Amino acid sequence: MFAQYIQPFVHQHGYWAVFLVVMLESAGVPLPGETALLAAAIYAGATGNLEIGWIVGLAALGAIIGDNIGFWAGRRFGLGLLLKIGPYIHVTQPRLKLGQYLFRLHGAKIVFFGRFVAVLRVFAALLAGVNQYEWRSFLMFNAAGGLVWASVFGFGGYIFGDAVHELAGPVAVGAFVLFVLGLIAFTWVARRQEAHWIALAEAAHPGPLVPDGPWAKDLRGTAEV
Repeated sequence: MFAQYIQPFVHQHGYWAVFLVVMLESAGVPLPGETALLAAAIYAGATGNLEIGWIVGLAALGAIIGDNIGFWAGRRFGLGLLLKIGPYIHVTQPRLKLGQYLFRLHGAKIVFFGRFVAVLRVFAALLAGVNQYEWRSFLMFNAAGGLVWASVFGFGGYIFGDAVHELAGPVAVGAFVLFVLGLIAFTWVARRQEAHWIALAEAAHPGPLVPDGPWAKDLRGTAEV
C-alpha cells in the first residue's frame, strides 16, 4: 500500500527516512522497511548522494530500536490483553504458558531469522514480549539479526543496483513459503503433542499468569482457565 510512496520519500529525506520507516515497521507498524532500505541503497549507488555506511548503520539502528519498542509493548500490554480476552477466543492460560515455553526454547531463532521474513519482521518483537522472552537474549539476537539484515540488503542494493529486486523477490517468496510450511508442520505436531507440551510448560511456569500493567487489577485472583 505504501510501497509506491517510499522511493520518493527516501530520495527526499535520505538517511532519516530509512531510519524512520525501518523503526516503525520493526515496532509493529506494517510499513515496507526493506523497500526503504533497498531504495536508499540503490539511490546511493547510482548517484553518490548518500553514503552506504550511514544507510546500513541507520537501518540497523532503526531495526534495533523499533524491535525493542515492540518488545516492551508486547511485554507490558500483550500478555495482559490475551489473559483478559483469552477465554473468549480459546486461548487458555495453559496454551499461553505453552507459547512461553516454546518461545523460550526457540526464541533466538525466531528473533534472528524473523528479520528476513516480512510477516515476522513486523510481529517477532511483539511476540517475544508477549511470551516473556528474556530481554538480554532478545537484544543480542535482535541486534545481530538487524545488523546482518541491513548489511545484506544495504550493500546488496548498493553493489547490484536494481538487479537486487530480481533476487530479493524470489528470496522473500521462498522465505515466506518455508515459513508457512514450517507453521503448518508445527501446527500438526503441536496438536498431537499439545497435552505433553502443556505439562512441560506448566512445570516450567507454575501458577497463574498475572502480569503487571493496565490489566493487572482486573486479572489478579482470576482462576486459571
